[in-house]
Amino acid sequence: MAKRHYIPVTADVPGVSEGQRALIRRAIRTALTAEGVDLPCEVDVYVTGDAGIRALNREMRQVDAATDVLSFPALELRPGQLPGPEDADPGTGLIPLGDMAVSLERVRAQAKEYGHSNRRELAYLVVHSVLHLLGYDHLDEGPQKRQMRAREEAILAQPGLLGRSETKKEENT
Repeated sequence: MAKRHYIPVTADVPGVSEGQRALIRRAIRTALTAEGVDLPCEVDVYVTGDAGIRALNREMRQVDAATDVLSFPALELRPGQLPGPEDADPGTGLIPLGDMAVSLERVRAQAKEYGHSNRRELAYLVVHSVLHLLGYDHLDEGPQKRQMRAREEAILAQPGLLGRSETKKEENT
C-alpha cells in the first residue's frame, strides 16, 4: 500500500512502540483505501492514557469522562462522500481529514473485556475514528450504527491489516 498520506503519531504516554505506530498508520491507510479516498490526506493521531483523553474530552466536548477514542473531523462529509482536490491545503497539497486521540488504557481494558488482542482493539478504534473523520456516525443506534459497524468489520478484514484470528469482533461489543 503506497504511503501517500501524512500521518504523524504523537504520544504523551511512555511505551508506545514503533509497532503500534505502524499499526495505527496501516489501519488509517487501509480504511482510507477501503472508503475510496484516493487523494493524499493528513490525519494527526494523539496517543494518550485515560487522564489525557478525559482532559481532551472535557475541553472539546464538555464531557468529563475518559473514553476510548475521540475524532475531530476537519471536513463536513457524509458517509460515502469523498473529499476532493478542492479540499487540499494549498501549502502541502494534502487534504486535512482531522485529528484523532486514542487512550491506550482503554485499548488494553477493552481488549481484555472483549477477549481479543490489544492489536485488534487498537486497529478497530483507529478504523472507527477514520470513519468518523469521513462522516460516519452511530448516534441513532439504528441504521447509521449498523452501517458504520459493517464498514468497520469489512475494513478490519482487509488483507494485511490484522492476522486472520484477529479480524472478527466479539458479538457482545
